[in-house]
Amino acid sequence: MNRLLLPLCCLLLIAPACSADTQAPAARTIVLVRHGYYVPDPALGDQPGPHLAPIGVAQAQLVGARLAGLPTRFDAMYVSPVQRARDTAAIIAGDFPGRHFEVVNDLAECTPPTRRADIMAHEKPKDLVACTAQLDRVFTHYFKPATGHERTELFVCHGDVIRYLVTRALGVDTKAWLEMSVGNASITKIRIEANGSFKVISVGDVGHLPPSMLTGATGDSEHSLAIPPLPVQ
Repeated sequence: MNRLLLPLCCLLLIAPACSADTQAPAARTIVLVRHGYYVPDPALGDQPGPHLAPIGVAQAQLVGARLAGLPTRFDAMYVSPVQRARDTAAIIAGDFPGRHFEVVNDLAECTPPTRRADIMAHEKPKDLVACTAQLDRVFTHYFKPATGHERTELFVCHGDVIRYLVTRALGVDTKAWLEMSVGNASITKIRIEANGSFKVISVGDVGHLPPSMLTGATGDSEHSLAIPPLPVQ
């Protein structure tokens, strides 16, 4: 009987320590990908909005290949409900067989308050308030230490959303978000340490895209995958 009780006692002594380890805070890495290029269509409105343009499809294929080549596995994958983000995520998913994206409505594109008077002049105060509350919910829910073990999570969303979340991670005035520019299919990476501190690792990384496919950021000219007319004499 004593030989049977001894292992049980050992397990009881070890169990609290194991439980504590599973609840301990751990680092979380957030990878934010902006959707590929699209052509706005007023007839479709903001939601669901238009599909990706051909060059946006190609951009999404390249960012998907880069993400698949990372040494880290994604513990969760999230996407905005807006069509251009969903298209981008669908293409990325091709590099992650068997994985699925979870649609998060709060990742939808919106315009938060900015220092730019010309932008603010076209926004309704109630929409600005709603956008701030929406993006703050995203930050509060996801931008915190993981529990038990390190996590890496992928978010496919929008330029305004990403830039606002970067300002929150930096702890600066959130109205400064428009002072940044992130291109289509770019990668932004933010790490939340186990102690709750933030490290912004990259913003708007487009190293996976050739210069002829850079769109959506300040200084980038618009490109097309359409065949141009043949110059002849």
